Amino acid sequence: MNIVESMKMAGKTLLSNKLRSALTMLGIVIGNASVIAMIGIGEGGQKYVAKQLESLGPNVLFVIPGNEETQRISFDVPRNLVLADADAIASQVPTVVGVAPELNRRQRVTFGNRNSDVNIIGSTPSFLQVRDFTTSKGRFFTDIDMKRNNQVIVLGGKFATKLFGSTNPIGQSVRVKDSRFEVIGVLTEKGSSVGADYDSAAIVPLTTSANRLIGRNSPYGIALDYIVASARDGQSVDAAVFQITNLLRLRHKITNEDDFTIRTQKDALQTVGQISGALTIMLAAIAAISLFVGGIGIMNIMLVSVTERTHEIGLRKAIGATEQDILLQFMIEAVIVSAAGGLIGTAVGVSGIVLVGALTPLEAAISPVAIGSAVGISGAIGLFFGVFPARRAAKLDPIVALRSA
Repeated sequence: MNIVESMKMAGKTLLSNKLRSALTMLGIVIGNASVIAMIGIGEGGQKYVAKQLESLGPNVLFVIPGNEETQRISFDVPRNLVLADADAIASQVPTVVGVAPELNRRQRVTFGNRNSDVNIIGSTPSFLQVRDFTTSKGRFFTDIDMKRNNQVIVLGGKFATKLFGSTNPIGQSVRVKDSRFEVIGVLTEKGSSVGADYDSAAIVPLTTSANRLIGRNSPYGIALDYIVASARDGQSVDAAVFQITNLLRLRHKITNEDDFTIRTQKDALQTVGQISGALTIMLAAIAAISLFVGGIGIMNIMLVSVTERTHEIGLRKAIGATEQDILLQFMIEAVIVSAAGGLIGTAVGVSGIVLVGALTPLEAAISPVAIGSAVGISGAIGLFFGVFPARRAAKLDPIVALRSA
């Protein structure tokens, strides 16, 4: 008997027991769909986070108070970065084209009978350039506002809508803590970026924030939460890190361990990639368990099929079928079930990824490698778990088989 005839007989046998065949391949369908969907969602998550990091600003890097060990074991944020450090970076580091120091605190903002607790960001006029923002209404504050400690405020797009509704906020007065601030501008909505939602925040001049809202808490000037710098281009980021490091070491008179940390978009992308990659592998491994369970289901049903078809096997062997013919037919049946389940599972998994991409911010990332691997593995599982039942069928003695029928 050739392989074509064996495939025809296997197909007829499977179609004669449609419900059992469908239930047998269900485990493979679920396994394939889960593996493909988990890998696709993981890759979509990586792309989403990468876009979020890029939206922080072009070629940005962050200078954070404290070294890695201090940040890991201490609950108190060191106050060793000051405004003078930011000014020095802006004037003395040639690979940096913009510097935006930030001082953040949550404060209650009140307008009429409406109020909301939001993040008040103290920064400088270079905030727009470094963070790649624009104003949709009004203007941003200037160096004159900084020097005069003017009580002016720029609202994030969402926060302006929440606080003022359809009223034009420009020129209105809001209360922050115990001080009155004039609304001079509204930022264009940009979306949240890795936990930083500037659309729901407000920005004031850094000097005003330090003197009117927070107070000075460093003998060396205005203490900062961090400094954001923008390198000239992507190729200048490493040089900017090197130059800023050397400058701050000189300013802080550091001889041993740095009291600051510099992080770049590349560092953040690598960290996020490692975390999301590990999570994707873990989820795919968990989903792959269902493939193994599906393989056991195939072996179980094939063993039942051997028992039910003892008479058929005996007749075929009595009229000349060899062990190889019987082995081939049962192996083909197992592979057809697993391969068909793999293809259906692939369609379900891809549909799930597309659905997630349509309903969530995640991108629909369909991996051809994952699809090919899942289908190949499902076929291999059918082959592997079909060996034992097929060998058992092939080894049946025809006389014993006919007698037991």
